Amino acid sequence: MSPTAPSATPDLYAYERALVARGLGPVAGADEAGRGACAGPLVAAAVVLDDAPGAEIPGLRDSKLMTPHQRDVAYDLIVERALAWAVVEIPSTECDRRGIQPSNLEALRRALLRLDVPAHYCLTDGFAVDGLGVPGLALWKGDRVAACVAAASVLAKVSRDRVMVAMDEDYPGYGFAQHKGYSTRAHQEALEELGPCPQHRMRYDNVIRAARLAAR
Repeated sequence: MSPTAPSATPDLYAYERALVARGLGPVAGADEAGRGACAGPLVAAAVVLDDAPGAEIPGLRDSKLMTPHQRDVAYDLIVERALAWAVVEIPSTECDRRGIQPSNLEALRRALLRLDVPAHYCLTDGFAVDGLGVPGLALWKGDRVAACVAAASVLAKVSRDRVMVAMDEDYPGYGFAQHKGYSTRAHQEALEELGPCPQHRMRYDNVIRAARLAAR
């Protein structure tokens, strides 16, 4: 028997169904991964799920509450069953130039506007996003209460993790495949020993300190 993810949260689809019932579908959800990392891109995803019977994603929930295997299973199902999905990257250099919060909003905006099926209503995790041309709602912990946002969180997380694993080969020694660019002790020790690489975000205090050490 092939492995499957755990059962979906019973009311996770309530937001989308209520909005569709009021004539506001298709409904898109968007979320990001990598906002808190000090290296690597910020990745955002947007998803329009199919509301047809039987099209639900088994085991769908906040990506942070899933194992890597469960996320991979859910990722494949989302890509297969969603009406539309999009993933975008904001590189570390652009994050430095814009600042992390403007980059976060820009990533969510780009992902939503890139959908092949235009949304009539957008649900975003945590922050309101303007410039979409349609109404929307920012949900606190949206990846735990709305299926389309949870699906976006899975696509963003899996996509970014894969980028960081590949980056580990291009920039060996930092451990990107393990910590995915977040500020763990092992990452900080490698950063102080090797100095920042082109994928580090130079606005972050710990990266600035490591750059100063490397310049001595």
